[in-house]
Amino acid sequence: KKKAAQSTKLTIPLALVTLISAFGSSFQYGYNVSVINSPAPYMQDFYNQTYINRHGVPMDASFQTLLWSLTVSMYPLGGFFGSLMVGPLVNNCGRKGTLLINNLFSIVAAVLMGTSEIAKTFEVIIISRVIMGIYAGLASNVVPMFLGELSPRNLRGAIGIVPQLFITLGILVAQILGLTSILGHVEGWPLLLGLTGIPSAFQLLTLPFFPESPRYLLIQKGDEDQARQALQRLRGWDDVDDEIEEMRQEDKSEKEEGHLSVFTLCTFRGLRWQLISIVVMMMGQQLSGINAVFYYADRIFLSAGVETDNVQYVTVSIGAINVLMTFLAVFIVESLGRRILLLAGFGLCCGSCAVLTLALNLQNTVSWMSYLSIVCVIIYIIGHAIGASPIPFVMITEMFLQSSRPAAFMVGGSVHWLCNFTVGLVFLYMEAGLGAYSFLIFCGICLATMIYIFFIVPETKNKTFMEINRIMAKRNKVEIQTDVEQMMDLQTVPSEQCLQSAQFL
Repeated sequence: KKKAAQSTKLTIPLALVTLISAFGSSFQYGYNVSVINSPAPYMQDFYNQTYINRHGVPMDASFQTLLWSLTVSMYPLGGFFGSLMVGPLVNNCGRKGTLLINNLFSIVAAVLMGTSEIAKTFEVIIISRVIMGIYAGLASNVVPMFLGELSPRNLRGAIGIVPQLFITLGILVAQILGLTSILGHVEGWPLLLGLTGIPSAFQLLTLPFFPESPRYLLIQKGDEDQARQALQRLRGWDDVDDEIEEMRQEDKSEKEEGHLSVFTLCTFRGLRWQLISIVVMMMGQQLSGINAVFYYADRIFLSAGVETDNVQYVTVSIGAINVLMTFLAVFIVESLGRRILLLAGFGLCCGSCAVLTLALNLQNTVSWMSYLSIVCVIIYIIGHAIGASPIPFVMITEMFLQSSRPAAFMVGGSVHWLCNFTVGLVFLYMEAGLGAYSFLIFCGICLATMIYIFFIVPETKNKTFMEINRIMAKRNKVEIQTDVEQMMDLQTVPSEQCLQSAQFL
């Protein structure tokens, strides 16, 4: 009983490494999502003025639009490339080591963006957005993986949501600093962009004093002594034999597998439903309309009578709601469970998108419909913050074992960033063609995702990785031992089909 009580305890080392990892990495993902929104007119003026200084004539409007589109879209594209780097880096450099290396991308990009105006070059801003995207792609995958492996099972969900909390906090801080009265003006935007290097520098100085993932040390490096020391420090007591034994069982069941490649993961029957589940949840997360809601928010509040000069403050208030609801999710995920939050989150998003479609189409004829639109936006943000945004990354950590987890994060992260990039590319055309009816498409996506989760995705609350693996083995209609043997066959004696696929690739 004493030990069970101890297992619920959040120790100071575990709390500190969680906060440092989330602030140093996840915070910047959110910060760079929204940092260029407020100073966009001033940055575009800088692009044009730089072009005039070089060529003596103003920049063509279509060329300026192209450059700005590249500035915006290079960030999610860089995120996709960063996701592809996750597996090789975390397997060779460790989880903590990858986060430390990743800080170099952010610091270099921050220096380039911060000095771009002095250097009179807009090209480095676009290049820096790619670099920051690579940074965010790595951070968005490695931080949940690292914290999920550090956490005791009874705190794994709560700690797993902390990265998403800091992403929303980064978005909010960028919105606040981007106000015209602070840094969102003609002199302030280079500093606004350059500030992103500060959290990285802080993490680079502090994270080395904390332990590496014990699971990585024991299962992948074979160093039980270091793993035991790391666990003892993180848990705050010496008796960590139960967790060490659980890791040994996981190691024993997987030691013949080695590190799964993405190709092997995609063709392995024993992980079929886990893989489909993360792809569905990641697609649902990004294609559920979150970007569209933020895009429409300004005009919704304008139609409700908010003055143009005050819309920026309303945007900040939406960011604050996002932070508060994600903060709430940290405290309720271990009591309500992952499934409930996912279903409730996508359900709220689905319902609010449906009503928002109606409200937007009737707001010119029915006066109070504009206020209903505001309520829909707030409900949508609440739904996304408690379920759709934070839980999918937690589920990737929990639904895969050590050997398959890096490849799973590569797949999940790639889907996440590709869908993000696609929405950014397609939505303006969709909005031009469909108008407010765009939200019916998002409503359908939310509904489909919710139905899939209801029938397929299991509850993983307070279960060990091996227990979750056994649940999914039943779903995949395979035995755990059969999985290992099949994996050995896949890796040691490739079938003719695998060889043909490899030649095709």
